[in-house]
Amino acid sequence: MPVLHTLDELAELLEQQDGLYLRWSKGPDVDLARSSSKDDLTGILMPGLSANPLDVEKWWDDRPLVLWAARRVYDYEHLPREKGPQVRPWVLRGAEAGRGPDNEPLVVDVEPLCWVGDEVIEASRAEVARHREEWGPLKRGR
Repeated sequence: MPVLHTLDELAELLEQQDGLYLRWSKGPDVDLARSSSKDDLTGILMPGLSANPLDVEKWWDDRPLVLWAARRVYDYEHLPREKGPQVRPWVLRGAEAGRGPDNEPLVVDVEPLCWVGDEVIEASRAEVARHREEWGPLKRGR
């Protein structure tokens, strides 16, 4: 699977295609073998893979797409620390089958598109940090 190495590459992908999702996991090979996520609290299997939508929301207005991409990657960049270093982000296309306990989309008919490289994660952290005074802190467990 190809790897995106810059935020600009991710933003370009989002500009070209709608209906994409970002998933943090051990990867499509593992995920597609089981085809569903499990609720961490209850252990219940859900009807699809939990993922985060990458489509730009209308309320984002004319703000930079690169900043939107950084924000979406940053949202869950803490997961490798919580679930293990083998957890990485990747982009997929799919259909929503429902919502998980955090109101995240549960996606089926998954088509893996690309990995998101470590450089993009670092750039996302830096981009969000540049706006921290303007935005305020987002507290995540470290």
